[in-house]
Amino acid sequence: MQITGTHFNYYQVCKRKLWLFANGINMEQTSDLVYDGKLIHETSYPQRSERYEEVEIDGIKIDYYDARNKVIHEIKRSDKVEPAHEWQVKYYIYVLERNGMNGVSGLLEYPTLRQTTKVELTDADRQNIAEMEKEIAEIIRSDDCPPVLHSKICKSCSYYDFCYVEEKESITEQ
Repeated sequence: MQITGTHFNYYQVCKRKLWLFANGINMEQTSDLVYDGKLIHETSYPQRSERYEEVEIDGIKIDYYDARNKVIHEIKRSDKVEPAHEWQVKYYIYVLERNGMNGVSGLLEYPTLRQTTKVELTDADRQNIAEMEKEIAEIIRSDDCPPVLHSKICKSCSYYDFCYVEEKESITEQ
């Protein structure tokens, strides 16, 4: 099983979201936030697709890779810098290194914040990522869905309705 950038990001945010996504329950297509993120991605840097390459390797898909300078460009719609974003880019660097592409760094770009953060991979990060990959695989293979997180981030998650729906079952006898 190949771990994707999405798996890696969801692992950082919510183990339940990771499990649901990996097991074919995909709610992103109905999320306004996801649509908004795609729109920001497509319109913030229109010249990117002409200058940079799309790289797809070992389950990851990097939309903008500057091959000449060995820089991954990752655009996020978020109005705050989040560790999950940084770990996702570190994972991309890790996968590229695993495939013989050394000296790669990343740039996290937040158009709504007008902020850019440089991302580099350390030896400690490499060890952490190797462990995270094992944990992600265990979560995905598990027969049991992890519990609801009950966090303030849940309200903006595309899986919110799925996790917090309360259906009352009534059994009527005839």
